[in-house]
Amino acid sequence: MAQSHGAQAHDGLGRILVIIPTYNEIDNIDMITGRLRVAVPDADILIVDDNSPDATGRRADELHAADESIHVLHRQGKEGLGAAYLAGFGWGLERNYDVLVEFDADGSHQPEQLPAVLAGLHDADMVKGSRWVKGGAVVNWPLHRELLSRGGSLYIRLMLGVPVRDVTGGLNAFRADVLRDILDAPIDKQGYGIQRDLTLNAHRRGYRIAEVPIEFIERTKGESKMSGSVVKEAMIRTTELGLKYRGEQLAAGFARARAGAESAGERAGRFVGAVSKAAHDTVRATRNNKGGAGES
Repeated sequence: MAQSHGAQAHDGLGRILVIIPTYNEIDNIDMITGRLRVAVPDADILIVDDNSPDATGRRADELHAADESIHVLHRQGKEGLGAAYLAGFGWGLERNYDVLVEFDADGSHQPEQLPAVLAGLHDADMVKGSRWVKGGAVVNWPLHRELLSRGGSLYIRLMLGVPVRDVTGGLNAFRADVLRDILDAPIDKQGYGIQRDLTLNAHRRGYRIAEVPIEFIERTKGESKMSGSVVKEAMIRTTELGLKYRGEQLAAGFARARAGAESAGERAGRFVGAVSKAAHDTVRATRNNKGGAGES
């Protein structure tokens, strides 16, 4: 692993692995890896390529040959963003990295902002590079796409009770032990739902999630992998999870109310019993006193 030159805000976190899934990113792979090597020189990079027809995988191998801090994981074909990240997580955890990072290949995540995201792990278990907190922004997005992204995160927050503003954001950093734990829970392997599920799992298991503002820039080269079907599937799945979660909350509320009513009934019964016993004892004592006065 290359060594850092000078102190950085994320020093002390241990070995860092930045995972970059690729599919037809030949126009961006040199740019993104080169900027990452400058921005976080003490981190390793793992390119997870889904057998890109444009030879991104071959170029990744050439980058690895020139720089031992760049690694490549070749997969058989395009199986979805979630599956690519899960494969990358598995690769990194097997090799005992301490911090693992999700990072886009297209330049929308700026490597120069990664040190600030990593620094957040000093006080948190998971850090999200967030577009929707104060200081965050998007560049070159049409209004309808911004509204879709903001609305999607809001919908997830309302349906699933996740106190995170940018739930769907894809720049995420994890402590390795946290990642090992939350990967045991269900995770969407096919699309962008992986960001929702990782955030949800971390929240429900009590881990500290921090959001660090980033400026997200729309890609200028290559084609976006986002599609209407991906968004639709994510919304459907979120609705299913939300209905299940809210149903469980409702059932738990009814159970607590019933238990409270039963407890109140038991207390009332005990009170009535105590009053009845006291009244009975009083009557009995009065009768006894009357009887004793007649005999004296």
